[in-house]
Amino acid sequence: MAEHDWVSERFTEYQDRLHAVAYRMLGSPGEAEDAVQEAWLRVSRADTGEVENPAGWLTTVVARVCLNMLEARRNRREDVAGALPPEPVTTHADVRSSAAGPEEEVLLADSVGVALMVVLDTLAPVERLAFVLHDVFAVSFGEIGGIIDRSPAAARQLASRARRRVRGAAGESEAARSVKRDIVEAFLSASRNGDFAALIEILDPDVVVGEIHGDQAVAAFFAGGAKAARLALVDGVPAAVWLHRGRPRAVFAFTVTGGRITRIAIDTDQDRLRDLDILLLPATKERP
Repeated sequence: MAEHDWVSERFTEYQDRLHAVAYRMLGSPGEAEDAVQEAWLRVSRADTGEVENPAGWLTTVVARVCLNMLEARRNRREDVAGALPPEPVTTHADVRSSAAGPEEEVLLADSVGVALMVVLDTLAPVERLAFVLHDVFAVSFGEIGGIIDRSPAAARQLASRARRRVRGAAGESEAARSVKRDIVEAFLSASRNGDFAALIEILDPDVVVGEIHGDQAVAAFFAGGAKAARLALVDGVPAAVWLHRGRPRAVFAFTVTGGRITRIAIDTDQDRLRDLDILLLPATKERP
């Protein structure tokens, strides 16, 4: 009974913090409440004999509950099915590095409530957990690594990747509003609608896609075949991404010269895709 009283007192003491962690992780007050309740059920049955840091222990329990909820949410999410071309030649895309000073990190942490809502569909659950726990609640990478079964260095990398996405989440950068964005968006629209003539207008006569050459062949290849591709910034550059169950499976990189598409490279290598900064963008008609 004494042990249960101790757990109850500690849980009450840190309950506001636990709610804050859950809300920042999940972005929903209702889900945050569910997560905290589930955490209470877990800790009320746990052996607390070796708990030396109650705040850290309780935060870890809530974080694991939230991670499970995020994974379940991600698994439920299914994008509209659509045809993908067979795997053409792939190209490698390097990951940008970005350093931020202490003041910028504070601003990122202060704005995370809005930013996380914007990047909800682009952050993997482990990235979101690493970013929120470290940048907002100052949890060490060692502790975060323990929660997600990764090394501290891997946890640091996850948080860094998420931070870069949050920094670009507004989607109002020059790249997001560029001519290239408009061309990529027009290509996707024409492809989805099977509009062969519109594709010819966008494609350079000598356009190349893997082993396919020429605007007629490329237009025929894509007409009606990119229904599930989404407009995105990939490492800050307008591109298209095909998602399945909320996960990127292919990235379409476009080379544009003189207002026309001269090359489309499609990368389906899952190891490379995991390292890309992918920010989904709304269609023009969806933008405020």
